[in-house]
Amino acid sequence: MSVAAAYQDPAFRTDEPPGLGCSLLILPPLAILIFGAVLLSFSLRMPPVHAAEQDARRQTPAVSRIFTPEIQYWSGSIKQWAQAAGVDANLVAVVMQVESCGNPSALSSAGAIGLFQVMPYHFMTSEHPFSPDTNAIRGLEYLRRSLSAADGDAGLALAGYNGGIALIATPKWDWPAETQRYSHWGTGIYSDASNGASDSPSLAEWLAAGGETLCQTARQRLELDN
Repeated sequence: MSVAAAYQDPAFRTDEPPGLGCSLLILPPLAILIFGAVLLSFSLRMPPVHAAEQDARRQTPAVSRIFTPEIQYWSGSIKQWAQAAGVDANLVAVVMQVESCGNPSALSSAGAIGLFQVMPYHFMTSEHPFSPDTNAIRGLEYLRRSLSAADGDAGLALAGYNGGIALIATPKWDWPAETQRYSHWGTGIYSDASNGASDSPSLAEWLAAGGETLCQTARQRLELDN
């Protein structure tokens, strides 16, 4: 399933009322002239965008450079997935980093699948769970729900992604040890990425605690050593 196709999925429909868009073809000529004049007045008020600023925007990386090469491999896709889900690209990168280190074939002992380690019951029977686009759609939908339940707190949202959204309402000291580590590392990595750091002590800590093995597998899968 492509990201665009996901919005035809009933699970992603919001049933919101139509927006303000309209077709000029159904407007009378006078209304078209008025509409055009209004648009022109707004455009004249817009501050100019210099060529240097345009170049800087085009060159802005999708994700922070602190992430490992396996995550950078997916950088363009992460940007697209994040925009479609309405989630910060660096937070998406954090989840992929800690969950699979960019290995689309990752499969945990608990049965979690793919780049975002999504449990099988989140997929429809017609979907391919290991498809990067499909995996991202389902994983990021859960991350978005977790962020909503956490009132935008990234550390709590990461805990909810790992241990279940209901966990967000419980005291941190009652979280499973795995969830506490997950939130600790993820929050640190996200903070470093968001603050424009050139490296991340939290990411280095995660790699040393076993993440490097995960990344070695991803590197082989993505053939980045060749």
